[in-house]
Amino acid sequence: QVQLVESGGGSVAPGESLRLTCTASRSTFAMNVAWFRQIPGNEREGVAVIYTGGRMIHYGESARGRFIISREQNRVYLDMNNLKADDTAMYYCAATTSPISASWHPDLFDNWGQGTQVTVTS
Repeated sequence: QVQLVESGGGSVAPGESLRLTCTASRSTFAMNVAWFRQIPGNEREGVAVIYTGGRMIHYGESARGRFIISREQNRVYLDMNNLKADDTAMYYCAATTSPISASWHPDLFDNWGQGTQVTVTS
């Protein structure tokens, strides 16, 4: 088990940037770590995942080209650029030590943070 705490959310205008941070209770290099987001009433959407060792990264369709996931020791970052109103959601960090394939469905992750709210509004 690992404890995860997200931070960095807030309210920004369209076109601005935010950095979300997921702080883990231990090193994340041996884990697959992902960012998901959720709007009330909708299913959780995969934003980005960084696999064990950090050599492979996948992005969700909405994040590709604008968001960057990275990590160091016990922190995983999500740099979000050119934010749009559609990016408004609760953002969650999730981790698992179990192997996952190119499919990174939320059900594959057994450790979750409490979430951080991102609001993009003019």
